[in-house]
Amino acid sequence: MTRLFDILIALVSLIIFSPLFILLALWIKVDSIGPVFYKQKRVGRFGKEFYLYKFRSMHIDADKAGLLTFGNTDKRITKSGVFMRRYKLDELPQLLNVLVGKMSMVGPRPEVKKYTNLYTDNQKIVLNVRPGITDFASVTYYNENSILEQQSNPEQYYIDIIMPDKIRLNLVYINNPTVLNYFRIIFLTVKTALKK
Repeated sequence: MTRLFDILIALVSLIIFSPLFILLALWIKVDSIGPVFYKQKRVGRFGKEFYLYKFRSMHIDADKAGLLTFGNTDKRITKSGVFMRRYKLDELPQLLNVLVGKMSMVGPRPEVKKYTNLYTDNQKIVLNVRPGITDFASVTYYNENSILEQQSNPEQYYIDIIMPDKIRLNLVYINNPTVLNYFRIIFLTVKTALKK
């Protein structure tokens, strides 16, 4: 049932947001040198890697300096990137990932292999489902970059504190994958984004 909703929502959203896609693409090209889209290998369902797509919000090769970003003060982030990240607009191309079945609208955010390699056996349960654009953890940690910015060792804080709590929140939906929770998470995500 949720797969049908995924396809319908992704298709309708891509049509509705197509003018915004064009505007953002033009801004990205004018703002900095590099491609419009950024792709990164993430770990999906059953541990299989796939390419996750985003609008590029950082300068080229910025990820070589680290996989985590820390607030809008991170100098690797472009001017257009600051705006897109604030409203999560850089995530819109993931609708294509949803359409082809690599992701769902709702599910655990896919991690890079570096971090999934640290999962315990119990935490690996989140890899049994299709990853999503948003879930309860995404809503709770909407300001994750700002939290990390305040830490003396951001990556270690992410590994020790944020990542385990995200997985705990992931399991809330995984253990209750109802249509009601599906739309509740989407509503909370939109509401949180609009507050920004």
